Amino acid sequence: MIVKYTEKEKELLARLMRAEAVGEGNLGMLMVGNVGINRVLADCLTFKDINTISEMIYQSPGGFSGTSSSLFYGNPTELEKSLAERVIRGEYYHPATNALWFYAPKSGAACTSTWWDQDYAGKYKNHCFYKPDPGVCKELH
Repeated sequence: MIVKYTEKEKELLARLMRAEAVGEGNLGMLMVGNVGINRVLADCLTFKDINTISEMIYQSPGGFSGTSSSLFYGNPTELEKSLAERVIRGEYYHPATNALWFYAPKSGAACTSTWWDQDYAGKYKNHCFYKPDPGVCKELH
């Protein structure tokens, strides 16, 4: 386990992963989870005071749009909870390995080279991932 968590927080993370990336499949949901866990670990930029999964999910401003989706509400499935547990335990998937941000561009649009002044790390399906510049945050993994 790379961050401390409660059962409720694991379920919150599972719900966020579903709301943000259910259309991207299990791997897409894992990558969203990677970004979330990275925000808890980062201790830099706008994530300095983010120390728990709950704080990360409900960060304002700067949180996740998925928390306003109907997909965020309702109990997570066993599969979704197991995916959340995998990222809490430290499984990482490129391009989300060191990413702190992601977004989904409009259909057919390319990823921008930067997002919130951070470098493009790569794309998976319809999500573009962004990592902090070297030296701005400690290397996450």
